[in-house]
Amino acid sequence: MLSKKLQDAFNEQMKNEFYSAYLYMAMAGYFQADDLPGFASWMRVQALEEMTHGEKFFNFTCDTGGRTHLLPIDGPPNDFKSAIEVFEHGLTHEKFVTSSIGNLMDIALQEKDHAAQVFLHWFITEQVEEEANFSLILKKLQRVEGDGRGLLLLDQELGQRVFVPPAQSV
Repeated sequence: MLSKKLQDAFNEQMKNEFYSAYLYMAMAGYFQADDLPGFASWMRVQALEEMTHGEKFFNFTCDTGGRTHLLPIDGPPNDFKSAIEVFEHGLTHEKFVTSSIGNLMDIALQEKDHAAQVFLHWFITEQVEEEANFSLILKKLQRVEGDGRGLLLLDQELGQRVFVPPAQSV
């Protein structure tokens, strides 16, 4: 059974994951309005991933005898100056999520909750991938430096991403 401290921290993380989905949908809306459907599609896939991450925390909390509490979610920013600003914001956000997952692992280690540690290991690995993806796209955007042709090629590339649900685990 989850301790009260870990349960509360998991509920907070569940909120963070659902906020992430909300943020990436706002970014998808920005790109859609800017006639960059590939970028918008990439962000929609990202939002779906974040929803599944929130569901993983929901399910784990329930499966371990904890009580879920859905906490209020602040509204994300909806307006950005450029694609570069969007991905800079996304990378900063993913670094925040990485830090919060690390804090959860610290609590799980302190409490010697081995099941929570195993569960969180997946998220630690996932965050390496999340930060790498945002960083790579940001570098590509900086490389094309606003060149419309480069932006359109990147838009086509990002539009190829499809949502693949994570494998079922605890």
